[in-house]
Amino acid sequence: MARAQFQKGQKVWVECVGAWAHVEKVQPVWAKGFDEPVRVTYDVGLGREFQSSELMLPAEDEAGADLGGWRLLRARNKWQSAEDTPHHPYPGTYPVVVTDQADWGGWRVPGAEYDRDPQRIEFQARLLVAAPRLMALAQRLVDTVFECPEDAPPETLALAREARDVLKTVTQTLTPPGEVQSPTAPASTAPSTARVAA
Repeated sequence: MARAQFQKGQKVWVECVGAWAHVEKVQPVWAKGFDEPVRVTYDVGLGREFQSSELMLPAEDEAGADLGGWRLLRARNKWQSAEDTPHHPYPGTYPVVVTDQADWGGWRVPGAEYDRDPQRIEFQARLLVAAPRLMALAQRLVDTVFECPEDAPPETLALAREARDVLKTVTQTLTPPGEVQSPTAPASTAPSTARVAA
């Protein structure tokens, strides 16, 4: 038997279309002799009915909750010596952004790409290292402003909204519906986004 996994008005990601939509109707299909619907489909206003397997919910990704201290290390370029690359900012080396407690695991750039524009790659490496601190700063801005939004100046409120939207692109992922729910039971709407939502 089938049970509704979404409720009317709930925001869902329609995987086969690649777009967000809202559930307009929950449509159970009943069969004679059964106490529960044999199938449940959803009208999300896109011209056809969708099954629950085609819809996904937004969810907060907790994997990046503790990013730790990212740092920039220099690795020796084994293919080029310092004399071969005098135009590089740090001849004979390339940047490695380490995202793990040990000095390995993270982001690296191929030597050929580094050679094309070393200044740009060095800038990107510094930006990657600063990303966890910038993310924490954006979260503090959102938390502070939306704690009492009526007291915030309009420019600060606009910045906090933009920061919240950027944070959502980092922390929000898609997940299939978790717990099976009945059509009459209240479905949980979007997962808890208390830290990012206003």
